[in-house]
Amino acid sequence: MAGLQELRFPEEKPLLRGQDATELESSDAFLLAADTDWKEHDIETPYGLLHVVIRGSPKGNRPAILTYHDVGLNHKLCFNTFFNFEDMQEITKHFVVCHVDAPGQQVGASQFPQGYQFPSMEQLAAMLPSVVQHFGFKYVIGIGVGAGAYVLAKFALIFPDLVEGLVLVNIDPNGKGWIDWAATKLSGLTSTLPDTVLSHLFSQEELVNNTELVQSYRQQIGNVVNQANLQLFWNLYNSRRDLDINRPGTVPNAKTLRCPVMLVVGDNAPAEDGVVECNSKLDPTTTTFLKMADSGGLPQVTQPGKLTEAFKYFLQGMGYIAYLKDRRLSGGAVPSASMTRLARSRTASLTSASSVDGSRPQACTHSESSEGLGQVNHTMEVSC
Repeated sequence: MAGLQELRFPEEKPLLRGQDATELESSDAFLLAADTDWKEHDIETPYGLLHVVIRGSPKGNRPAILTYHDVGLNHKLCFNTFFNFEDMQEITKHFVVCHVDAPGQQVGASQFPQGYQFPSMEQLAAMLPSVVQHFGFKYVIGIGVGAGAYVLAKFALIFPDLVEGLVLVNIDPNGKGWIDWAATKLSGLTSTLPDTVLSHLFSQEELVNNTELVQSYRQQIGNVVNQANLQLFWNLYNSRRDLDINRPGTVPNAKTLRCPVMLVVGDNAPAEDGVVECNSKLDPTTTTFLKMADSGGLPQVTQPGKLTEAFKYFLQGMGYIAYLKDRRLSGGAVPSASMTRLARSRTASLTSASSVDGSRPQACTHSESSEGLGQVNHTMEVSC
């Protein structure tokens, strides 16, 4: 318990009933905002074409931010609200940003032919090095939600040298047991596919109470994502195996994620138990666990401000963006060493802020902050 620390963020109002409902009901809120700077690519991989959109170009040795969406969504439905948030754009102007759509899930995707074999979760992860190579990235910082978080974790396990850090939202490291599989099959017989997916994305409380947001996503999932392709992805995700990770020292030759990881889940999310279990299986010296108050199954949509602030601190902990603007302060830039304890949640911080100019950071045993010198850090559980 001595290793657990608490960090509180300024209160952000959640996107709840009655708030911006008109905007959410319009597809423009999800699909058209700030798309003009993005360039679309279809990249050939060993397991088929992958649709990718990218903004910016590689900047020296600085990693790219690469995202992967949840099942039932695509990069726009999953990440537009988050990446269009003003403070997030202050961050992303320093990085190239690459959004990956799972096969056949992008807007306007053609339906797969009958008999098409959807790639396995391992194969989805094995498609990503083709993206990295195509754009000349040296390594990436991944942001994944749900199924996308699982894919990025697999990617980091198979290709650890390509991953600098991971933000995993709503990750469930467990495969489906036969009881869960049977329940999913039964649900599919009694519910439409969009409704079945909504029960994965939102808690029962949200489905009942947050009707505007849920209805908006029901409409978008049903109208924007090709339903036959979505069914294949949904079936594949529900037949996944356990993510093969264990906390170092708990079993011989334990596999784990070697990069810094921030786990994120809302305090009213269906994925909460899975994220907690994932936290128990990761190295506590490189893992931050963020539970977001007043947030349900899509914290990047309902609480983009809080998640952006946490992401800033996560980047600072790895030595990127030494000085960050804070719009609440008239003084402009704020030194990273004094902003937050979250930047010290790693066993290793960086030798200097030189990584901001393009050189890859090298780990050392102390934090940049003198307040953290000599301190042994453990998993930080953050309430915000």
